[in-house]
Amino acid sequence: MPVDSGLLAILRCPASRATLVVDGDRLVSTDAATRRAYRIEDGDLPIMVVEESTVLSEDDWKAVMVRCGAPT
Repeated sequence: MPVDSGLLAILRCPASRATLVVDGDRLVSTDAATRRAYRIEDGDLPIMVVEESTVLSEDDWKAVMVRCGAPT
């Protein structure tokens, strides 16, 4: 089961407070400065812990934003 759209609408990146987009099995912050990605476990449980997130390269982050139709 994917992340509920209602939940996604209220979730924010804990590091930057930016909105998030779904990219496969992770949520990615729309903040270009932090570029954090948070994994989704069991198909619908986002792990929103900064210390457990990963930082995407600038190129990878931009590719995610294009795929998801988010502004860069």
